[in-house]
Amino acid sequence: MDIRNFLKTQLQNVVEEVKSNLPDDISFDFRKHVLPLFFPFLAWKDELRDRATLRADFMAGLVGAVIVLPQGIAFAMIAGLPPVYGLYTAIITPIVAALFGSSRHAVSGPTAPISIVVFAAVSKLAEEGSADYMNKVLFLTFMAGAIQVALGLGRMGRYISFVSNSVVVGFAAGAAVLTVTNQMRGVLGINISSRAAFLETWEQILEHIGNIHWQIFAVAGYTLVSAVYIRKHFPKLPHLLVALILGTALAWGIGGPSAGIPFANEIARQLPSFSLPGFSAGNFHSLLGESFAIAILGIIQTVAVGRAIAVQTGQQIDGNQELIGQGLSNVTGSFFSCYAGSGSFTRSALNYESGARTPMSTIFAALVLLVIVLLFAPYARFLPVPALSGLILLIGWGLIDFKHIREIRKASKQDNLILGVTFFATLFAELQFAVYLGVLLSLFFFLKKTSQPNVAVMAPDSGHYRHQFVNLIRKEVPQCPQLKIIRIDGHLYFGAIDHISGLLREMRKGPEKHLIVLANGVNYVDLDGAEWLAREAAFWKKKGGGLYVVRLKIIAQDVMESGGFMDEIGRENFFVSKTDALRTIYQKLDVEVCKTCPHRVFLECLDDPRLPRVADNVEAVRIG
Repeated sequence: MDIRNFLKTQLQNVVEEVKSNLPDDISFDFRKHVLPLFFPFLAWKDELRDRATLRADFMAGLVGAVIVLPQGIAFAMIAGLPPVYGLYTAIITPIVAALFGSSRHAVSGPTAPISIVVFAAVSKLAEEGSADYMNKVLFLTFMAGAIQVALGLGRMGRYISFVSNSVVVGFAAGAAVLTVTNQMRGVLGINISSRAAFLETWEQILEHIGNIHWQIFAVAGYTLVSAVYIRKHFPKLPHLLVALILGTALAWGIGGPSAGIPFANEIARQLPSFSLPGFSAGNFHSLLGESFAIAILGIIQTVAVGRAIAVQTGQQIDGNQELIGQGLSNVTGSFFSCYAGSGSFTRSALNYESGARTPMSTIFAALVLLVIVLLFAPYARFLPVPALSGLILLIGWGLIDFKHIREIRKASKQDNLILGVTFFATLFAELQFAVYLGVLLSLFFFLKKTSQPNVAVMAPDSGHYRHQFVNLIRKEVPQCPQLKIIRIDGHLYFGAIDHISGLLREMRKGPEKHLIVLANGVNYVDLDGAEWLAREAAFWKKKGGGLYVVRLKIIAQDVMESGGFMDEIGRENFFVSKTDALRTIYQKLDVEVCKTCPHRVFLECLDDPRLPRVADNVEAVRIG
């Protein structure tokens, strides 16, 4: 079969699957139901025929372009790149992400956390600003995008939620501190090595604190204070852009270059040109780990942005589609001088608040920014570096999510630990290691919790006797000397078997010969869980009784059915209700033991003519 026939067959399969999932009273339209699966933008393109929608999107895009202009320049500086790379990333990346993502309001592009990771990953391999540095950044972007696309095609988007929000908050807080630290050179005007680690940077700052360049410090401080003041008192104004203009005016007013104030390099007035990222075996081996970290961090941030806005809009966010959209945007961008991007909290929220209705607003923002670059790019040489550094300090400070930090601090010790470990790992270790460590720590606590499911010992409530069971921890009631009853709340999988086996090991020592497992709280049984149930069944059978499973969900029986464990245990030992189970099991109990039992634990005990009546219990057992 050639590739054309193969693709045709696969497409026909998709069509048939979509048809089968549609109600009978709904007509099938290939363009409506199939094409949007491959080209998500087809789902909203018809809305653009409405002039009101188009106008709203354009106005939102215009605001977005004004906001992203100073951000793109600042983020590129954080990544150790010329400003034009940030602007190109703000043009190409959001267009592709908007066309192939699932969120209608999320805006992708350059962001501070990703910029910090890019700088940390590449600065140790090449000199900042060199051709080799640019080459490695573009390859890193391509690899991160390729990984995201692969994860999306592999339907891995659903597992993004396994990454705790505490990891993102902790990493962002650490990234904020690093951002401030890395910009102290541009704010203070003192000589600090760009490759110095966190502590080394502050050592050099303290060592050269007496050499502060006061004109540079004044420009940076004035820009920062202006941005804070405008944001607070004039929230409708683009505070970053206005503050940059004011800082630029001050820099030129106090002497400009003659006063020792550095200025940005001139940006070429040209479109992003096509070029191949640095494909080489050396780059692949040295940047693979960092690529994976950027891919994970980028999609976590993008999905978090989309879901945060979806809370307001009610839109459904598809994690797999976001992976594909974000991945394609990075892969495409790597061929047009863009570095890795992700969803932006600030620009996405602004896009929604500005009245955007479709992802076309993001495309409009990118096109407006492209026009600005073509018209005004050469004037970038008039922008003072200290003013940009002052804006970056504010951007860095904004990365610290104080609200969530307070919530985490009050809510959970485990999340506190995850946040703290991620935060300090971000400061003192490799940034990609901080991401991995936070994710692994989150998974550790998750697995720890699921590997220790609650196993409760149950008995009938003596006040009801309608087969209503109570946990013995909550209420002490008589137990049957021949039948032990437990309830398992959690998955029966390889990680939980040791914990459950340890608890049952003690129960095996008792006189009981029968065991009921109330399994309505079990949603999943894997091969290890099925084998454990079979071993337990064999043990209780050898002891003279049996193991009985009550109310095990059909979805949890797949492995047991396919592996033959249902037959091995005995299908007659599986029950859909406690009442049916007790009626059957009661007939297997030793009546001689029942005669000497001072309790009438089960309803069946009362109606058994073989047993002597217990007068003290007769009235009590009939209650309910």
